Amino acid sequence: MSDIQRAGTTPRYSDFTVHQGVVYCVEVPPDEMAGVSDQTAGMLASLEQLLHQAGSGKDRLLMATLYLTDMADYDVVNAVWDAWLPAGTAPSRACVQVARLAKPGWRVEVGVQAAIR
Repeated sequence: MSDIQRAGTTPRYSDFTVHQGVVYCVEVPPDEMAGVSDQTAGMLASLEQLLHQAGSGKDRLLMATLYLTDMADYDVVNAVWDAWLPAGTAPSRACVQVARLAKPGWRVEVGVQAAIR
């Protein structure tokens, strides 16, 4: 029996993976036609649901990496992130600009690791 648990597994990815008390997941915007603020809010809402399903939560984030297609969106993404994250629970975080994401309209993507409760 594997000590790695996966949920929502397809041939290409899993919605999340759990190993040794840590959940790993990546989330993308639900609507590639929305503006970056709405993309970020929708992405974080979906991420919160995945973390909950895995037995974790946004207050348990250990590390986050945000990918932006344009650093001009940085302040808008940060405003949504800051409003979403509970005070005093900020994880280690990186934010990098990429040339593009998998879908042409996506402007933001996030990968996180979080502790299980």
